[in-house]
Order: sequence, then structure tokens, then C-alpha cells
Amino acid sequence: MTITTRHQDLLLLDKHAVESLLSMDDALAATREAFVLHSRRQGRVFQVVRERLEGGGIFGIKSGDVQTQSLLGFKAAGFWPDNREIGGEPHQATIMLVDPLTGRPTCVIDGNAITTMRTGAAGGLGLELLARADSKTVCVFGTGVQARIQLTFALRIFSSIGKVRYVTSNGKDDEAFESLFRERCDISLALERNAAVEHSDIVITATPGRGPLFDANAVRPGTHLNCVGADTKGKRELPEGLLKRVRLFVDDAGQVAQIGEAQWAPDTRTIELGAVLDGKVRVERQREDITVFDMTGLALQDLTVASLLRERAAQKKLGTSIAWPW
Repeated sequence: MTITTRHQDLLLLDKHAVESLLSMDDALAATREAFVLHSRRQGRVFQVVRERLEGGGIFGIKSGDVQTQSLLGFKAAGFWPDNREIGGEPHQATIMLVDPLTGRPTCVIDGNAITTMRTGAAGGLGLELLARADSKTVCVFGTGVQARIQLTFALRIFSSIGKVRYVTSNGKDDEAFESLFRERCDISLALERNAAVEHSDIVITATPGRGPLFDANAVRPGTHLNCVGADTKGKRELPEGLLKRVRLFVDDAGQVAQIGEAQWAPDTRTIELGAVLDGKVRVERQREDITVFDMTGLALQDLTVASLLRERAAQKKLGTSIAWPW
């Protein structure tokens, strides 16, 4: 029996390649596409793996496919808090695109920058569709990578935003965080978190999700909340009772019920943002409505962005191509 070796190349894109190829507009377009594909069930989202590790980290896999685009792949990602002690980023992610006909890998991509941008873009779309058009004030919980990108997209979408108050876990100001936005808005540390929420049109929660961040009665009518931190069983950022008062929008209803804020209020009615983007649902926001967009992250978002990057890298001859025989 003769064994024939087939020759194939595997494209590697590191963080520098991703950052040079991916713009905010690209992220918005690809993330919008993912939401619509999900709404039309033209893209599949497979069961999420999300497990805690003995060393204190969290490891997860999100995967899916779009059969009409011959798109198949997964993201292996998680959170390793001890990375901070060695000067590293605690969030780690790697994306792999796979040939659906053969199962062979075609592209391996650093997933950190993709995750940051596509989650920021998802938050931006949530704000665009759900927040009051005259929103002027923002309260941000957290100052890490995701808090930064969420606020960046918020300021891009709402030119009316002039005041930002942020909350840190240790109650101390974060000069590095402030310096990123000082030329764009009036930004400073919140002296009291409930008061900051009460006086904000938009609230962004981007924390590790260790527990409720503020009191439910601090949220006044008309507020919109973008929530990022609850992405694992046991995590939460919102206080008990708040979901009873809100219109809850999500990226994936089943996923949010398992690992998002809805795990704490399973009877809460949810609306998928993709249905709004696809025109199946009209928001018709009333001024007194409290709206929440809970983001647990769709595998399709990673895949649509990764597919765009693979094509663009090939056009610009970026990245590293290595032989991958089989």
C-alpha cells in the first residue's frame, strides 16, 4: 500500500499581525455579520466548555461553523490570574480555523486581540441599538482590557458622551486608564459606586464577575447597561432583583441562561441582539425603560473576524506560513 503525503500550509498570525490588520470598523462589520448569521441559524454555535482549573485559572472552548461559508473553527481561551505576577496578560486565547472537508487546520491566530475587539464591537452594537440616543454620562466598572475597549466603542458611537466615572476594585484611581480618555471626555474615579450608577445614562460592567457591583435601587429608569463579566457558572455582576425590572437583551439565550447573568434569574425573558440587527424584533425603546445587554461571547464572532483576517493576511502576505503535511 502506497501512502501519499499531501502538502498543505498552515498560516500563523501573531498579535502584531492581528492588530495591524483589524480595525474597529472591521470588528463592527464582522461582529454584526455573526449576530445576523446566528439569528438566521445559518451559523451554528456548539456547546461551550468552561471549566475551573486547580491552579485557579479558567479554561474554555467556544466553537461553531457556517456551512455556507465553509467556515469551521474554535477558540480555546480562559483566565489565568497569576499571569499578572510575571508581567503577563491573564486573559489568553488562541483561535484555529479548520478545513471542514478534511479537518486539517488552516490558520492559527492569537485570539487575545480578536476577543478584545469583537467583544468591544458587540458592546458598541448593543449601545447603538439599546441606549438612549441622548446619553451623556457613563459609569464603568473595571479598568482592564475589556473596560478600555468597551469605553472606546461607547465614545466612538456616542459623540454626546462628555462625562465618565469609573470604579476600581481597590478604590484607587488608575492614571493609565484615565490618560487613554482624558482628551475625549471628563473622566475621574467615582467616589461612591451607587451614586455613580444613579447619575449615569450608560453603565458598563467589565470585571471578573466575583459578585454584585452595586445596589439594584441605584439603577434609575432610562439607564442602559452593557455587562461583560459573567461568562462562567457562578459569576455575576448585577444585583439580585434588577433583572425583574429590565428588558434583557443577550447574544445567545441558551448560553446566557447557563453562564451569563440569567443563570441567577432563569425565568427572565430574553431577546437575542441578532434578532434586532436582523429586523425580526423592533426595540421601540421607551425613555423610562431599563435595558441590559448581557454578553457571554459568540463563537461565530471569533470565526467571522478570524476569517476576515485570514483573507486579508493572504492578500497582504502577512503572517508566517509553515508546511503542514499530512
